[in-house]
Amino acid sequence: MTDAQMRFFKQNGYVSLGKILTDAEVDQFTALFERDRANGHWYRFGHHQTINCDALFTSPAFDRIVRHPAVMEALRQLMGPNPCFSEICLRNMEAYEGEFHQAWHRDGPRHWMEHPLRVGFLQLMLYFTDVDETTHCFSISPESVDEPILENDQQLERGGKRDLYGEAGTGILFNIGALHTATTRPTQSERKTAQIYYGFADRPYLSEDSIIPAQFWRGSSDESTRLFYGNLNAKTRGFYESGEFNAKEPTEEALERLRELDVKYGRRRP
Repeated sequence: MTDAQMRFFKQNGYVSLGKILTDAEVDQFTALFERDRANGHWYRFGHHQTINCDALFTSPAFDRIVRHPAVMEALRQLMGPNPCFSEICLRNMEAYEGEFHQAWHRDGPRHWMEHPLRVGFLQLMLYFTDVDETTHCFSISPESVDEPILENDQQLERGGKRDLYGEAGTGILFNIGALHTATTRPTQSERKTAQIYYGFADRPYLSEDSIIPAQFWRGSSDESTRLFYGNLNAKTRGFYESGEFNAKEPTEEALERLRELDVKYGRRRP
C-alpha cells in the first residue's frame, strides 16, 4: 500500500486497493461462488441479500482470497504484524424493482480507540461483478481518525455519503466502525461480493457468524496459518465438539449442524 493510500485511509476510514484479482481469477472465483450458492446453505439477510457466512467450510478455496497477498500486505500496514481471520460472508444481491434503500449503521464492536487508526476490525469488500451507478453498491460516510465519532445523522451531515464503485476484482478495505450501508437501487444487474473481516489474534473474536474449518487452525503444518485462523469463536468450538466432520465435501449432516448453531446464535430463524 502506498503512502498516499495510507493517508487516504487515515482521512476517510477506508481505502481502495484497486483491482486485486485478474480477469481469470474473477472468472474462477465467480464460478466457485455460483457453485457454492447451489449447496442449499445460503439464507436471506437484510433488505435484499442472500448470504453464506460458512464459505470457508463449504468452499475452502476462498482461503486464497482471504489471504490474498495484496490484502495481507495492506492489513499489516494498517493493523500491525499479526492480523487474523474473523469472518467471511459471500453475498448476492439480485436484480431489483423496488424502492431505493439504505440502512446506515456501524458494525460492532465499532472503533478500538487505543489503536492509532481506531481499527478494531477491518473488512475487505471484494467485488466479483462490475459495480457502478446503475447497480447495487457499497456506500460509506468518510470519517477521519482525527475527528470525533458522531451519531449517525450527525456523521452523515458532516461526512456525507460516498458510493464506492469498481470493476470486478476490486478490493476495498474499511474500518467496520465507520458508518456504512449496502445501497439497493432499481437495477437489472446482480451484485456478487465476498465480505471478509479481520481482527487481532490477541483480542476477542468478532462474531459467531463463520465457522473456521479445522484444516486451517489445527490441521495445517504451517504455524502462520494456524495463528491466522486460530482465534476461534464459540460456533467453531461447538461444531467440532459435536463431531469431526472432516469429509472433503460438506455433508448434509455437517451443514445441518451449522444451521442449528446459526439458529442458536441468532443468525437464522428456526
